[in-house]
Amino acid sequence: MSIRKKVSILFVTSLILMIVIGLWIDNINSQRIKDLVRDKYLKISNEILMTIDDKNKIDDIIKGHKLKILSKEPDEKVETIYYKPHTFGFISILQIPFEDEFIIHIKYLDDEYILQSEDETDLNEKMTLNILVFLDIFVLFVIFLYILKLLSPLKDITKDMDDFANGNFSSRVDIKSNDEIGALANTFNAMASNLEELIKTREELLRDIGHELRTPIAKGKFVIEKFEESSNKELLKKIFSDLERLTNELIQLEKLNSSKLEYSTFSAETLIVESLGKLYIDDESKVDLKIFKDFQIHADLEYLTMALKNLIDNALKYSLNPPIKIEVDENEIKVINKGKRLSKELEYYLKPFTQELSQRDGFGLGLSIVNKIVAKHEFKLIYSYENNSNIFTLVTN
Repeated sequence: MSIRKKVSILFVTSLILMIVIGLWIDNINSQRIKDLVRDKYLKISNEILMTIDDKNKIDDIIKGHKLKILSKEPDEKVETIYYKPHTFGFISILQIPFEDEFIIHIKYLDDEYILQSEDETDLNEKMTLNILVFLDIFVLFVIFLYILKLLSPLKDITKDMDDFANGNFSSRVDIKSNDEIGALANTFNAMASNLEELIKTREELLRDIGHELRTPIAKGKFVIEKFEESSNKELLKKIFSDLERLTNELIQLEKLNSSKLEYSTFSAETLIVESLGKLYIDDESKVDLKIFKDFQIHADLEYLTMALKNLIDNALKYSLNPPIKIEVDENEIKVINKGKRLSKELEYYLKPFTQELSQRDGFGLGLSIVNKIVAKHEFKLIYSYENNSNIFTLVTN
């Protein structure tokens, strides 16, 4: 999960928690205010009720509490927060919705008073509390946006790192800041520059070595042809051929570390035809090809051809009972040959210069090259052993 998602989850969680706490506090505060108002105006109502026959006393109470006399209850909808009937009348306390005023309605026999309070300070305090809660939510939202802005360069750094890992060695991070993210960007740029220089130096050295090796090998093969036929001549020819093959495989292996794939779309059948064409098979009966369902592959045809060629070449080389089988089904290409089970796990043979001790015809680079090509394409190579057969499956998705 990305940091952006984690921060978003924390923000949403904090926001929900703050809203719940705000509503809970508002509910408690509203109830507290209603209780205070009810007690306050109930006390006033009881004072008026106890002096109902003394008009002057009632006027003093109304003036003392700054109440306003109304001729009738307001027309708008009101909320009853207290009501108590008496033998000869009732007392009710009402609140006008969204207002800070309250209505005291007292009736006793023929006497009736409808009084309206002034604005309540407690309600204003409640509004202030609500404003503070919403202000906290707003500040939390601003902090969330600010954190996202601070983290946004990480997305660019990740993209540039992916480009560098995929072979674009000139990729650099263009971020100018004086914080830890800026330091990370500068460190990556310095590391990328050093690696790019090392890779260029290695590639140049590899090209020079390859060129220098091919020249004496070619000269040696030419000189051998001048020798008379003998067992030593064939031995020398094999030695020079092995040196040439080893040089080519090493160069191929190193190129895979730095090369960038050139993607195109082609069919599995095209891939197999290209791979078989590079093997120069003298007897076509050695290969049994079955295409159950052809499919399209988006990959580098040249490199994937090299990988499949190596798999087919190994199958032909170590098959105890030809023909080998190549089976194509949806998103899978299987190369099958009759033979002994591999003595170790597949991962062992994917390393350079590793092979079965009983099979020394080669240098143990074939599967290592296959593994690098498959990994660069993000495909899968699966090994299984069934019915006395080794099965290598190339899965393309």
